[in-house]
Amino acid sequence: STHLFKSPPPTFALRIFLFLLFVSHTRFKHPTCEFQTLVKQSTRLNLYTLTTAKMGKEDKTHINVVVIVRCSPCLLSTGHLIYQCGGIDKRTIEKFEKEAAELGKGSFKYAWVLDKLKAERERGITIDIALWKFETPRYYVTVIDAPGHRDFIKNMITGTSRADCAILIIAAGTGEFEAGISKDGQTREHALLAYTLGVKQLIVAINKMDTTKWSEARFQEIIKETSNFIKKVGYNPKSVAFVPISGFNGDNMLEASTNCPWYKGWEKETKAGKSSGKTLLEAIDSIEPPKRPTDKPLRLPLQDVYKIGGIGTVPVGRIETGILKPGMVVTFAPSNVTTEVKSVEMHHEQLTEGMPGDNVGFNVKNVSVKEIRRGNVAGDSKNDPPLGAASFDAQVIVLNHPGQVGAGYAPVLDCHTAHIACKFAEIKEKIDRRTGKAVETAPKFIKSGDSAIVKMVPSKPMCVEAFTDYPPLGRFAVRDMRQTVAVGVIKSVEKAAPGAAKVTKSAAKAAKK
Repeated sequence: STHLFKSPPPTFALRIFLFLLFVSHTRFKHPTCEFQTLVKQSTRLNLYTLTTAKMGKEDKTHINVVVIVRCSPCLLSTGHLIYQCGGIDKRTIEKFEKEAAELGKGSFKYAWVLDKLKAERERGITIDIALWKFETPRYYVTVIDAPGHRDFIKNMITGTSRADCAILIIAAGTGEFEAGISKDGQTREHALLAYTLGVKQLIVAINKMDTTKWSEARFQEIIKETSNFIKKVGYNPKSVAFVPISGFNGDNMLEASTNCPWYKGWEKETKAGKSSGKTLLEAIDSIEPPKRPTDKPLRLPLQDVYKIGGIGTVPVGRIETGILKPGMVVTFAPSNVTTEVKSVEMHHEQLTEGMPGDNVGFNVKNVSVKEIRRGNVAGDSKNDPPLGAASFDAQVIVLNHPGQVGAGYAPVLDCHTAHIACKFAEIKEKIDRRTGKAVETAPKFIKSGDSAIVKMVPSKPMCVEAFTDYPPLGRFAVRDMRQTVAVGVIKSVEKAAPGAAKVTKSAAKAAKK
């Protein structure tokens, strides 16, 4: 059958999770599970249809997890694990090893097997956000892989803004860990981004413990240092599971390792109570189920818009709030296009309704792919439909800017799936980061470490919301000089006057029902 929702090829970390949780998974047997690693390239779309696990029929909660890794070398050893598990035959390994050596990436050979895209091969690093799913005893888990290179933090922002929990993978090797948590280190920046973008649950996997000879002292040292910096970010270390792992050997991934007899397991305490375990899988299974805002009006930021032959236009994205149903009349902002939803699909299955947290594709008729685009937001035309923003006030925290930021500064702002330049039109007041109280009115400049209330004006039409109304559409990152220089939350929005509207015939007909 033809599917509306076509995922891109999974990047390296995603395939790691697949093989770890299916090839090595012996603890939980699912008689109703069927796993196929079939990847078919669509000649029509240059997309990939991924035929994945058919989950059991038991009703489990869907959760989204983002994997934050500093860089590809953290993952190479786990590519070796996939090979050892028999997921890839020896001849294929030898072929890719030869290709990798020719381009000077010989040490990346196991990752190379899993980097199918030419762009990824040439640059030696995974590029795009990719989605895949697996199952734990309690959850259906969609994993969002966020590549750790600084070039791709923009993609990471898009990924983390949809996650319920972050798994921070830290290398235990001497020098590697310290580099990641230094003042300008990526590990520190990624944890801060995840928290600011609303990912309030965290798991820390301390990888490459085999290279430290499973040193308990090194493990405790890393826990202490990591606890200090995640506490400054906003996480409570007592609610975080710290798991020592070896991706190369699979220690403590699915089953407790015998290589660290001193390790008694992780413990964490949250509002829901205490929980404990030994493995990374158990830590994922202990994630608190997210509260899905089904009672709010629909907000669905578009990740992509595809044209599929025989079907038509298919927008794809994650439902942040509300419910999406076939037959619903939706409005896209800021494009101001209104049309009827013909069908909704997730993981190749038709849905009677899509819920918050679901990554869906939905078919709309009489709308061209040129009329709606990534960054647009879909909403119910009859219930607080989304509108573009003329301007908005936001609380901004400057993280890492080499100079001073004043009125007129116009960096790129990443909010949900939109990436648009916005001007700092007015710095209204400088505020205390801890108390939120004003400490200076109308400052001329703000610098690294400062927090301020700023009026911002988008350079192009953009749909954002106040954080208190729609949190996923009210938090953002400010990017300049290829790095994240500030993060913020939107306090209020001045809506733009809607321009000329397009209402399709099917929408007009559905509205009369």
